[in-house]
Amino acid sequence: MQKEPEQAAAPVPAGVSATAQGTWPGTDPLEAAKIIRGELGEPHLPFLVELPARGVGADPVGRAAAILVDLPVDLQPHGWRLVDRPGIDYRRAESLLARDINTLADVIGVEENPGSRLKVSLQGPLSLAAGLYLHNGERALSDAGARREITESLAAGAAEYVRRVAAVARGAALTVQLDEPLLDNILDGRIPTASGYRTLRSVPPQEASQAWHLLRESLRAAGAAEVVLNLPSARHRASGSGLDLALGAGADGVALPLKGLANGDWEGIAEAVEAGRHIWLGALPLPSAGEAPRQVTALVQDITAGWQRVGLPLRDLPALGIMPAGDLAELAPSAARRVLERLTQTASALDQLAAEG
Repeated sequence: MQKEPEQAAAPVPAGVSATAQGTWPGTDPLEAAKIIRGELGEPHLPFLVELPARGVGADPVGRAAAILVDLPVDLQPHGWRLVDRPGIDYRRAESLLARDINTLADVIGVEENPGSRLKVSLQGPLSLAAGLYLHNGERALSDAGARREITESLAAGAAEYVRRVAAVARGAALTVQLDEPLLDNILDGRIPTASGYRTLRSVPPQEASQAWHLLRESLRAAGAAEVVLNLPSARHRASGSGLDLALGAGADGVALPLKGLANGDWEGIAEAVEAGRHIWLGALPLPSAGEAPRQVTALVQDITAGWQRVGLPLRDLPALGIMPAGDLAELAPSAARRVLERLTQTASALDQLAAEG
């Protein structure tokens, strides 16, 4: 009988960490893995690459659907649909994911110092339900029973996904990033129906919290060191902010875009940091074609202005991670590499401030 992995504790970063959302330009997973792991050595957070330019099955919804348990899908003109038996597109998505894991194993296997941490990302249960369709052609998000089945299936499949990656990670602690890019529209009732003539009813915040909690518990039991929710904003509602909702669900960390954070958002970040949670900020805007990324000094000012405004000491900056404020797959490979370089330079500058603080 295979031994269940022990629940790992997330290692305390030696400094401010840099990472990215998870996507990368191009179609070669070997080249991408080498670049990412070369740029994001300790104390940073390299990731299992996603290459959406490969097409069907490499898209976020198809990639997550490929790990669902007992919920096969196929691809229709309107998108991925839940079906009775898997088809060729489903098998392609499975094959692409397996190739990415095997490629990572090859790269890690020859490294002298493979690093202590590794991140994998996955579409969260709410955004996945919005991207999958039922037999009747409507979004699965429209049906409470379908949402529940997808969450439970994703929890089981994500746990196995973590085990597969852990088997090749040479002891690295795994961070799982759950992406919920459609969260604001889902909670505000702004997701269009399949016809596009109306919108779906909003999902109750309590249901979102319960879904995330189930995923977090399943992933941690499978050996994940931490589960981070990647949200589109810290938007406030009567039920609270997205940050509050994520932390209330037990998330070990939350990723948010830096742009648009208000004083109230920074107060929530301060409470999270003081409670030992990790905060990832999408701090570096993607450069336009031919332009250099934003300068380190300006990025440091962007980050520390809100940090100090709510009274967080600079010595606590290692609780912070920094990311690009966008999808690296949109850039040329050389530009994406420069973004990672600028992030690690900025992290070093923040570390210096933390040491002085």
